[in-house]
Amino acid sequence: MSDTEKKVYKDTLCLPQTSFAMKANLVQREPQQRKDWDKQDIYQQILKSRQGKPLYVLHDGPPYANGDIHMGHVINKVLKDFVVKYKTMCGFQAPYIPGWDCHGLPIEVKVMAELGDAARTMSKPDIRKHCQKYASKYVKLQTTQFKSLGIFGDFENPYLTLKPVYEQGILEIFAELVGNGIVYKQLKPIHWSVGCETALADAELEYRDIPSPSVYVNFPMDEASAARAKSLMGLSDAGTMCFMIWTTTPWTLAANLAVALHPRLEYVGLTYSKNGKKYTSVVVRTRLDAVVKAAGLEEGHYTVSQGVLGEQLKGLRYVHPYVEKNPTDKDCWFALNAEFVTTEDGTGIVHIAPGHGVEDYQAGMANGLAVYSPVRDNGCYDDSVPAWLRGKNVLKVDKEVCDHLNSIGLLVHQAQFVHSYPHCWRSKMPVIFRATEQWFISVDREIPKFGKSLRNLALEQIGGVQWVPNWGEKRIRGMLESRPDWCISRQRSWGLPIPAFVNSRGDVLLTKDSVMAVARYIGKKGSNAWFTDSPQDILGADFVLPDGFVWDDLKKEENIFDVWFESGCSWYAVAAKAGWPIPVDLYLEGSDQHRGWFQLSLLPALGALGKAPFKTVLTHGFTVDEKGMKQSKSAGNYVSALEEINKYGADILRLWVASVNYQEDMRCSDDLIGRLQEAYRKIRNTLRYLLGSIDGFIPAEHSVAYADMLPIDRWAMEKLAELIEQVRKSYEEFAFHRVFSLIYNFCTVEMSSIYMDVLKDRMYCDGKTSPSRRSGQTAMYCTLDALTRLLAPVLAHTAEETWAAMVHKSDNVSSVHLATMPVPPAGVNYAANAGAWEKIMTLRDEILKALEDLRKNEIIGSNQEASVDVVIGDKDMLAAVRSIGAEAMASLCIVSEVKIAEGDQLKVTASKSPYAKCQRCWNYRPSVGKNAAYDDLCDRCAEVVGTR
Repeated sequence: MSDTEKKVYKDTLCLPQTSFAMKANLVQREPQQRKDWDKQDIYQQILKSRQGKPLYVLHDGPPYANGDIHMGHVINKVLKDFVVKYKTMCGFQAPYIPGWDCHGLPIEVKVMAELGDAARTMSKPDIRKHCQKYASKYVKLQTTQFKSLGIFGDFENPYLTLKPVYEQGILEIFAELVGNGIVYKQLKPIHWSVGCETALADAELEYRDIPSPSVYVNFPMDEASAARAKSLMGLSDAGTMCFMIWTTTPWTLAANLAVALHPRLEYVGLTYSKNGKKYTSVVVRTRLDAVVKAAGLEEGHYTVSQGVLGEQLKGLRYVHPYVEKNPTDKDCWFALNAEFVTTEDGTGIVHIAPGHGVEDYQAGMANGLAVYSPVRDNGCYDDSVPAWLRGKNVLKVDKEVCDHLNSIGLLVHQAQFVHSYPHCWRSKMPVIFRATEQWFISVDREIPKFGKSLRNLALEQIGGVQWVPNWGEKRIRGMLESRPDWCISRQRSWGLPIPAFVNSRGDVLLTKDSVMAVARYIGKKGSNAWFTDSPQDILGADFVLPDGFVWDDLKKEENIFDVWFESGCSWYAVAAKAGWPIPVDLYLEGSDQHRGWFQLSLLPALGALGKAPFKTVLTHGFTVDEKGMKQSKSAGNYVSALEEINKYGADILRLWVASVNYQEDMRCSDDLIGRLQEAYRKIRNTLRYLLGSIDGFIPAEHSVAYADMLPIDRWAMEKLAELIEQVRKSYEEFAFHRVFSLIYNFCTVEMSSIYMDVLKDRMYCDGKTSPSRRSGQTAMYCTLDALTRLLAPVLAHTAEETWAAMVHKSDNVSSVHLATMPVPPAGVNYAANAGAWEKIMTLRDEILKALEDLRKNEIIGSNQEASVDVVIGDKDMLAAVRSIGAEAMASLCIVSEVKIAEGDQLKVTASKSPYAKCQRCWNYRPSVGKNAAYDDLCDRCAEVVGTR
């Protein structure tokens, strides 16, 4: 044979051919793909293709319409997209309507800052116009940014809490709650943001460690009560008799109206001298040692009286340390009994300010005290306090109060301690408890139609909800057990007004019928009309006013709803209004939403319908840096979502989301995201190789039945069947990190390291239409088809690119996202043959070890140069190997030949093959040189070349 003839051997090989590029170029390619999707209106195509199919509803929790998206958004929206795309491909009609929370403090604070001093002279409608413009701007911006992640949804028709139709839905649910008798207005202490001058709900609080003063203060008893206390405690010379209280909020002492003692605890009189004066301070016995230490009293310089129970001291009176006159119209400054008094810290005596604490308020209500709060909206004292405090900010006067107490000899001890304290989520300032008149939803009033309270309904029904992870149920249960009534009113401009009317006598008009009338009007005109139109316009001229109300003496309140109530009604305003059954299938948000959206969607649904709005609740953690620290721009460890998309492409971010365990806080950095490029490349290369290898393969004509396939092809089909089953199970369980690891390992181990490596010889060198090559192409086509569809929810762009490169598709659809999830191939039982293949792969590992020794000793350069003798003692292994044959075993190990013999134990001997090398396939075969026409080829290659 001439040299010229030898050169053309390369041209006889069936080398891979595909249009699928090796280099991804995601940053350049993905935007074009998204343009194509928009042109096709892919989301509507998907919905139409699933018409009449079972419904699966993931209801979107609305992010705030302010600022660019961040990595938290990426985690949240991409996880949702995984679910929606997967469920769609499983044959469900899975609509996804994205939403935005457009009202509330986050937006109003930004707008007010932008307006500056001009805001002071602007009307509420004018401020609201600026807020609406701001929110609309960021809805549009975030829409573009979310779509850049490859997310499908009805972005042309999102739900916005500022839309009149949505506002109508909120009011319709509110009407149900009003009709069910659980909405009320009352003066009581709530969390108050001094910085934002509004009430706050629990979900609007952030907790931070701050230093606070710890003070022990003497409250001197009046003369009659001192005499009574001395008598009870067996004291003669007691000096000034006092109740010693302990507090960490000295500023609230100006609002003190009583002191509380536990009725069944034992109290004693501690007698000592301070600054030349004698005092006897009443404290609980179990805290005596701590008080003595705090006061700096030395042994022998104090005495302790006999004990009395707290109930015996009830009713004793004291003189306020610095307030001379009762500032209320009710009795005050006496000892009462309360069960909430503890001995964990302090003195066992609690100072009671009903206007500045929940337990204080409850004790005050039970004992006839006024709800007194001498603090204005801006956090400064009003004129009812002593002159030296008037107009001062309560968050800044603790030192001044302590100095004053010390100057009059009543400060026993002062120290600082660090503790977790609530802060406003917007102003970031510490909040205060402050009594104001607010609207509340009761969690403990019985709802007649259900025969239970909201709290009882909630605690019963959460057990019927699937919580992912399952600790979510315990977390929300604890929150529901201890949560107070829901304060739903806010003193701001930007939000949906609470539809309450009031007359000059202070009577309030708020009925189910009145709220429904307002709902209909707002649904047509929008909530801005509340601030511009008359009560008669809003309620309608034909509305019949209750007795005691007349049109000319009717005014509108200007409190707005807590923004959480607005978003908490989305299950109704969006899902129920769309005709979807309640409960919906899935809520998916960050773990902070047990206190927020999950809980505050649950309560309105229970109050209106008596049932939860969701079947399953899935929570994810938050992004932290590589050290586990919370990410922030100020700390310099912030990862920009937009920069990452522009740097790596959306599919890399989507792959990163799939790779992390979202049930925990997720470490996130540019480096960690960048590392996913290598995993992506391995997956992409697998897809590309499979595409190239099936060039010219027509499934309908060329497919080989599973039973007729070569052994290694049957193994590939079995591993594929196992993969499909396990990946689908992982999707069903929302275990997306398992989806990633299963597919990644399949591509890198089963495919790249074994199957594709083994198949190269057959796919390149066997006859193009030979049964052996068609066998391999069948397995590769099935693998490519299934792998592309399994990947579609995660690698949305890449799977689509792969689908486009496939000439023949199992689902005759234009987009992979219109296709269905694969099912394990019929008749392929991977479990039945798993044991045999485990034995075969164990032997393969032993052979590869022996070959490695030959390579190290430079006896061979590649596996193809080796010949292997195997003695097998394990009967099951021997049977398994013989079932596929020695030739298949040699192909599996990519060696010249494998000789198999039975013996006592496993023994593998590898040596350099004695045969010549085929110049076409590079294998060492005994048949090389036997064909006179092609004396440098093995018989297989000679036949292929000769028949061309």
